[in-house]
Amino acid sequence: MSKHGIFVREEATALSVPITGSSSVQVVIGTAPVNMAEDISAAVNIPVLANSAEEAMKALGYCKDFANYTLCQSMYATANIYLVSPVVYINVLNPTKHKKAMEKQTVSVSSLQATVKVFGVLASGISVKSGEVELTSGEDYTTEFDSDGYLTINLVKTGKGATATELTVDGTVIDPTLVTKDDIIGAVDTATGKETGMQLIRQVYPKLGVVPGLLLAPGWSQIPEIGIALMAKAAVINGVFQAMALLDLDTTKAKKYTDCKTVKEESGYTSTYCYPLWPMFKVGEMIFAASAIVGALVEYIDAANDDVPSNSPSNKVLGMTGTCLADGTEVVVDQDQASTVNTYGVTTAINMDGWRLWGNYTGAYPGSTDAKDIWFPVRRMFNWQGNNFIRSYISKVDDPMNHVLVENIVDSENIRCNAYAPDKWAGARIEYLSADNPTTDILAGKMTFRQHIAPYTPAQEIDNVLDYDTALLTSALTGGNS
Repeated sequence: MSKHGIFVREEATALSVPITGSSSVQVVIGTAPVNMAEDISAAVNIPVLANSAEEAMKALGYCKDFANYTLCQSMYATANIYLVSPVVYINVLNPTKHKKAMEKQTVSVSSLQATVKVFGVLASGISVKSGEVELTSGEDYTTEFDSDGYLTINLVKTGKGATATELTVDGTVIDPTLVTKDDIIGAVDTATGKETGMQLIRQVYPKLGVVPGLLLAPGWSQIPEIGIALMAKAAVINGVFQAMALLDLDTTKAKKYTDCKTVKEESGYTSTYCYPLWPMFKVGEMIFAASAIVGALVEYIDAANDDVPSNSPSNKVLGMTGTCLADGTEVVVDQDQASTVNTYGVTTAINMDGWRLWGNYTGAYPGSTDAKDIWFPVRRMFNWQGNNFIRSYISKVDDPMNHVLVENIVDSENIRCNAYAPDKWAGARIEYLSADNPTTDILAGKMTFRQHIAPYTPAQEIDNVLDYDTALLTSALTGGNS
């Protein structure tokens, strides 16, 4: 068919658009009051992605008993201290396993309502009687939880308990004290393949589409077996991604700042993929594991920095009122003591015109001197760059290994990297070298790129040398006349 006129055609863009995602998505493992959840079956040993703390509270339940229900620490921190999202929660408290019988309760009825003032009641398993008459859920009453987490029984006007003045309630309650470190670490059922605990970290990316940036288990990570398992998970997720584990030192052992070195080393928290923290943090009367607040702080800082983890959280203001041990005993360290804690590769907090996080080192310090391993923001930039490269070019795997593919990756990546210089890092570049790609590799379907990146190290020490300038003094006293 002949044509007559001017015509325009469009071709696909030669450069690949990188997928960056969120640089510091928290994956928090612990316990929640799931008896209050909208769907209990969807809240046990299943990764729950929450785009707000309110979503998490609806999906998992919420209370301020942070010691027993540890996920609530992160819910509070991401709702009331730093407004950040998303967060992935993994609750291991299983109502079919971690439960106990509730002592029979007699409760008064007022305006067709009665409240069972026992925390953790499983609404689906209660028995409600008016005298000797057994009431039926849905017909004679409905249930809900009040703001304190207590079960409220609402009697139906046309039901059998409409004239009752008191009710007898029997049933079961969840018992978080039955949860063990093995529940947190989790396992894989060899018969069914079902995963529990932190083994579910593997499911976060394929199931929810987000790459874990921070792994934490507030209230639990002070236990060495748990902390070490988190470090191992952070080093390699899904066989390709990397994250950082925020680990708490045990304040029943590290009671003063000089104890941190021994406790850190005895706990085994010496990986480049961990960020040891001490002691615990207070907000009013509430006590938090440091990891819960620091996790929210790090995600907040990154979100304000174009989703790039180049800034250190050290010396950033914390939304807290003090530091303490697990039993509430106040801990006060000054800058000199805090700097000593830092030399152990442990981060703490100091009060200098407001409470601030204090420490830049990963757990690898002082055992390592490699800049990419010992500095927390530098290590996170390496993680971030590697994770983004994988997600950006996964679509190129299995494409023909020709010059078009090489140029596409090199050009796309260099353009992306240059966009972050000199603000986020000093610079970065990628290259494809013949020496790295011998014929034997090419025939085996393997191609190798070499990328050079230069994240900034934190300005950890700023010195100002003062001296007495006698010339200035003489000039002032003589009016400039000599």
